[in-house]
Amino acid sequence: MARWEPNARGRLEDAALDLFTERGYDKTTIAEIAQRAGLTERTFFRHFADKREVLFGASNPLLGVLTDAVAAAPTDTPPLDAVAAALDSAAAILQERRSYARRRQAVITANEELLERELVKLAVLAEGLATALRSRGAGAAEAAVAAETGIALFRAAYASWLAADDTADLSECLHSAFATLRTLAR
Repeated sequence: MARWEPNARGRLEDAALDLFTERGYDKTTIAEIAQRAGLTERTFFRHFADKREVLFGASNPLLGVLTDAVAAAPTDTPPLDAVAAALDSAAAILQERRSYARRRQAVITANEELLERELVKLAVLAEGLATALRSRGAGAAEAAVAAETGIALFRAAYASWLAADDTADLSECLHSAFATLRTLAR
């Protein structure tokens, strides 16, 4: 086994996604993922708590991107606009991983347990955004509504982006979702 080659985490993610796509999430074991990546199960557990986290481990760094962007927004920026800017920052990162994102979403959509996990992770992102907004002085209700609305719009934009052709841009899909909200709110 090539245990000492670089990017063990990335290799595990790729191997897991390949196996989940080929065999299904439930029929894939951690041992098989590690073997496909040319690593040991022990190495797998150094990077992931369980096999679900292979698909959701990127949400923690994403939370940092979102909260940092909210914190960096000008002080007079309304909460929903700060959330939009934060989500735009995340979109720029995700845009680079479109092929992976499509395959990942297909695996998640095919499994009820993973769909539930995705909702939990999105709720964590929404709470992180709300906390960042409250730190900027937004009221609790205003922060919660802006954060939850932003995540809902992100979900819609993300689905549109994945379904669109390869020329679609996630930021544009996100801007379109926010524009639709503004139209509906009139």
